[in-house]
Amino acid sequence: MKIPIHVSDESREPIYHQVETQIKTLIVSGQLHPETPLPSIRALASDLGCSVITTRRAYQNLEVAGFIKTVQGKGTFVREVKNEHMEETKQKVVHDAFEKAVEQGIQVGCSEEEINHIFSDVMKKNFK
Repeated sequence: MKIPIHVSDESREPIYHQVETQIKTLIVSGQLHPETPLPSIRALASDLGCSVITTRRAYQNLEVAGFIKTVQGKGTFVREVKNEHMEETKQKVVHDAFEKAVEQGIQVGCSEEEINHIFSDVMKKNFK
């Protein structure tokens, strides 16, 4: 099974974290349902063009956090996630994305007012 994950070598975020965040997002958004089989660590590494170690780390972190489970001899599957954990994760994913956007704005020299204006424009565009 192929899942819609895209990684960027140019991102300052480690690839394993990009993979982890995107899989969490697919789970909390309902695009990956409980018991959905995930690609093997090797298959995902091959699809993304990254190392097996990278995908293994992402899967291990997701398993520890309760998003996926590995069944010996059968594969890796999406786990049933409690609603409160889903909501908490949704909030964290969006918060982290906003935080990165603000950091990038500051790095390129935007003022707080400019960042607020950009944020407002993006919100208007997406919530028509």
